[in-house]
Amino acid sequence: MKRKNFLKLLPLIPLTASSMNLNELRKLTDPLATGSKMPVLFLGHGSPMNAIEQNEFSKGWVAIGKQLPRPAAILCVSAHWETQGTFITAMDRPETIHDFSGFPKELYDVQYPAPGSPELAGETSNMIQHTKVALDENWGLDHGCWSVIKHLYPHADIPVLQLSLARGQSPQFHYDLAKELAPLREKGILIVGSGNMVHNLRIMNWNTPEQGFDWAVEANDTFKKLISKDEHSSLIKYKSLGSAIQQAVPTPEHYLPLLYTLGLKNGKDTLTFFNDKTIMGSISMTSLMITG
Repeated sequence: MKRKNFLKLLPLIPLTASSMNLNELRKLTDPLATGSKMPVLFLGHGSPMNAIEQNEFSKGWVAIGKQLPRPAAILCVSAHWETQGTFITAMDRPETIHDFSGFPKELYDVQYPAPGSPELAGETSNMIQHTKVALDENWGLDHGCWSVIKHLYPHADIPVLQLSLARGQSPQFHYDLAKELAPLREKGILIVGSGNMVHNLRIMNWNTPEQGFDWAVEANDTFKKLISKDEHSSLIKYKSLGSAIQQAVPTPEHYLPLLYTLGLKNGKDTLTFFNDKTIMGSISMTSLMITG
């Protein structure tokens, strides 16, 4: 089957934990392995309110979702799941986690009941040699994952898994681990890093919702230039890039998902930025898509 015909048919196929096991899924995605590969995304997720607001960022995610082929499954690396060691969710029905406080009831009412895939979790765990990846049946989908993916695929009918961030490991560790995920792209798996390139909540400026501090804009521009030039070594050693970057990344958890996205890029891939804006003084919503 030609890939274009396959992609036309795939939205008609219900991908649920009860209706499709990994062997069936693998049969469907085999044609992708011989032709093309799934894109990779880094999404600047920002406020959880973006999950329910119709704004320029949520509209940007919707637009990207319309460009993407339908994946066999989604693997998300979210800033909001840090663990001792590396874990991957392995339950049939991951819970929608509302890991925030002080927001309207409407946000807490949101559910994203996407299925999981214990089979794919096990296959991914076995595939990675860089570190032990343990299977987790307790976490679910946090807001760094569901608040953006719900705009890409609103029907919640595609299996979604999360890979945790191993706390205390070096940026190089995360970048190298990402490279081991590359075969998943050939199997129709969409890999999403969800964080923010510039993320300093302690000094947000609520009076400038449409602007960033000068240093935040500078840091965002520096990141974009290095990403565009494939200067990954500099991005891995981001702590040496100057004071603006140090203010932009006071803690690593929102930055590291970017390295997972970049670790999956090869020389033949193309890069597109979108939602490119710095807001609230110290938050960058800049996102990117890598396509093969």
